[in-house]
Amino acid sequence: MADARRRTDVDAALADAWRAHWSHVVALLVGQFASPDLAEDGAADAFEAAARTWPVDGVPTSPGAWLLTAARRRVLDRLRTQAVHRRKEPLMVVDARVRELAAAAVDPGAHVADDQLRLVLACCHPALAPADRVALTLRFVVGLGTADIARLQLVQHTAMSARLTRAKKRLATSGIPFAVPPSDRLDERLDTVATVLYLVFTAGYQPAEAPGGLRVDLAHEAIRLTRELDRLLGGRPGLRALLALMLLQHSRRDTRLDADGRIVLLPDQDRSRWHAHEIAEGLALVRALPPLEGLAEDHRLQALVAAEHASAATAADTRWDVVAGLYAALERRTGSPVVRLARAVAVAEGVGPEAGLALLDGLDDVLAHHHRLPAVRGELLLRAGRADEAVAELGRALALVPDTAERTHLAERLAVARAAAVAGAGADAVSP
Repeated sequence: MADARRRTDVDAALADAWRAHWSHVVALLVGQFASPDLAEDGAADAFEAAARTWPVDGVPTSPGAWLLTAARRRVLDRLRTQAVHRRKEPLMVVDARVRELAAAAVDPGAHVADDQLRLVLACCHPALAPADRVALTLRFVVGLGTADIARLQLVQHTAMSARLTRAKKRLATSGIPFAVPPSDRLDERLDTVATVLYLVFTAGYQPAEAPGGLRVDLAHEAIRLTRELDRLLGGRPGLRALLALMLLQHSRRDTRLDADGRIVLLPDQDRSRWHAHEIAEGLALVRALPPLEGLAEDHRLQALVAAEHASAATAADTRWDVVAGLYAALERRTGSPVVRLARAVAVAEGVGPEAGLALLDGLDDVLAHHHRLPAVRGELLLRAGRADEAVAELGRALALVPDTAERTHLAERLAVARAAAVAGAGADAVSP
């Protein structure tokens, strides 16, 4: 019994250490050795070593310091091995050179104090394709797995794996400096960094196999980094729009799941538990912004949508016509099928399910592997009294959804649709 409890405690400590220290360890290693691959490998080796030794020796007093020390040793060992193979020199000479290199390493981002923010800025080099920058950052900074990154960017797992491999090879072979840009060139990476930060935030609210069903720590970190970047750059309107969007969405964190980990939809959430100070800050930020351009305007429009929800005293008070109009403006700007999906939900709430269903036409090809399209269509079909069709769509959504809280929610809705279909068939059988 004691051994089982000890193993459980160690597993929990390892999970906590992964969430709290992965990105910090990788960031420090990249800053010291200027090699993202070595940094990631060193961090991974350190966590593997922890999984082997902590059950025997116990969890260290300072897990982060233990992991950083172990990771540095792994990187130095790899550099030492590479140097020996390349130069065929005596080990003592190689050791001296490698350790001198490590000791003499300069901080390439001294004007950016935050380790994680330095790593985000380094990953967002303009010589990399935009999608590659995002994927690298989510991998190195947050430590998300390939499958999680693929879901966030709406691509297949195999495509994302190839994208990450391609980006790493380009960094290794092209001579791209994996470093923070000079202070007068930070603006060049601002849009990509904003995109990454919002994806990190979104990852926190993607239902996951984690304590509580969410990764709220990721959302906290995204907000913290956005504040830090806003402070560093002196208050850019685009960052203020992003911060407003995050705060308004983050304010609902305690009501998104019930005590059993089931999803609670927005209309059913207890608004008295929303964080009023974050809503007040978010509303003040977005209402002070004029229309913007580019990605900043996209974030402003999304923040205005969040503001409509946050400022409605009850779900019934939501101005769905305003929400639908904001989504229509955002769709015109982006052409995003996901925005169309959100617009369809808003239109259905304000006008009726058939009007929402009409907006879903044409999305099947572009969202072929995304569970939310059949989920939304199934829900609207159910509301429209077309239960048999709803069963088919919700069943398709259930086959596509990852094994998370969303799966439980869809299974419950499918059961409701099946019951409605049976009731409808019975009514037809007894009708004259």
